Amino acid sequence: MTNLEKKYLRIIEQLQSLFAQTNNPQSRMASVCALLHHKMDHYFWTGYYLLDDNNDLLVSTYQGPIACLKLQKDKGVCWASINRKKSMFVPDVELFPGHIACNSLSKSEIVIPVYRNDEIVGVLDIDSNKKDAFKEYEIKYLEQINILIYS
Repeated sequence: MTNLEKKYLRIIEQLQSLFAQTNNPQSRMASVCALLHHKMDHYFWTGYYLLDDNNDLLVSTYQGPIACLKLQKDKGVCWASINRKKSMFVPDVELFPGHIACNSLSKSEIVIPVYRNDEIVGVLDIDSNKKDAFKEYEIKYLEQINILIYS
């Protein structure tokens, strides 16, 4: 097991302890963003985009530079994750067709759907300012973290 994997496991344990204090999803998402963003050196932007009643994908809780407030429907990595109903791992965002560049410093991205009662309600979006910053195995830990939001 790598040091990074051990770090994810410690973060998951810490989040479980924090989440015992409240079932509020917004509070939990805020804690996820803060903890991940400040513990992971390769994270440049860490946040949630949530679907609203009009099926628009809007920025919610995040850490990092200013973000796009609304993501154009069916474009970019976040919408690809929602439409494909799967996590997305993009080592080089410039090679991803239709990538939405909210910040030109973003070079790689990982996006994890958020489910409530088996329905996607949004995504956890994490960008790095370095290409190939993420390991594909990070998806499984981030998926475990997202499961905790509504559990």
